[in-house]
Amino acid sequence: MAIFLTKESKVLVQGMTGAEGMKHTRRMIAAGTNVVGGVNPRKAGRSIDFDDRVVPVFGGVREAMDATGADVTIVFVPPAFCKAAVIEAADAGIGLAVVITEGIPVHDSVAFVAYAKERGTRIVGPNCPGLITPGQSNAGIIPSDITKPGRIGLVSKSGTLTYQLMYELRDIGFSTCVGIGGDPVIGTTHIDCLEAFEADPDTELIVLIGEIGGDAEERAAAYIREHVTKPVVGYVAGFTAPEGKTMGHAGAIVSGSSGTAAAKQEALEAVGVRVGSTPSETARLVLEALDTEH
Repeated sequence: MAIFLTKESKVLVQGMTGAEGMKHTRRMIAAGTNVVGGVNPRKAGRSIDFDDRVVPVFGGVREAMDATGADVTIVFVPPAFCKAAVIEAADAGIGLAVVITEGIPVHDSVAFVAYAKERGTRIVGPNCPGLITPGQSNAGIIPSDITKPGRIGLVSKSGTLTYQLMYELRDIGFSTCVGIGGDPVIGTTHIDCLEAFEADPDTELIVLIGEIGGDAEERAAAYIREHVTKPVVGYVAGFTAPEGKTMGHAGAIVSGSSGTAAAKQEALEAVGVRVGSTPSETARLVLEALDTEH
């Protein structure tokens, strides 16, 4: 089992013919992802040869879905065009849209996240590394060779911390890893992933990675208290961040007493989540928790 993405997922890439789209489409195919088409209105009708697979380019998402049965799209288009790309995908009825692009204006993200939700399209991102179900499918830019299939579910605001925890816990492996992104407005939240992992029979433990800014981790803690029975191990980045300065992600900013790493850690620990002080300590806490479970 997995959440949101499986080997049966049929994947489109909006912006596949651009430099980043081409590079990561090749990597996704090499990881076993079933990429069935690209979307670029200016290059419709062409095909791109990715080593051992030829992928057709379509003029629009609806046309591509009708031709291929695609149920996932990955958005690799420039920030100015992301809103239109996501709205097109939602109008076509795609089930999952993974928005990799960073630097999208917040008002655009607000608009397309709400629009997609109304139409039943799940957004992962924006400004995220995507998600991977190891051994099955990889939708985004997460390296596929740093872990293996296993029994840990991972949800993270940070791409690089996603990779580090995947690598440090590679001997156990992961059911699915979801990079939800660090922008102020995102489509899929910690809580969405906690709910899905709780329901996934192959996920035994959940790793939750947060960072300064906003109150997502506090809300996740409240959800864990009421709804999650599986062990959760956490890490919060940003204990040394100065107040009022954005750190890395557009949403990673401490304002007054709001959004500090200490407040997030306190909220998580209050509901039984063990929180590591470093990524490596977090990995050790995961190993201890799994040993305790068995």
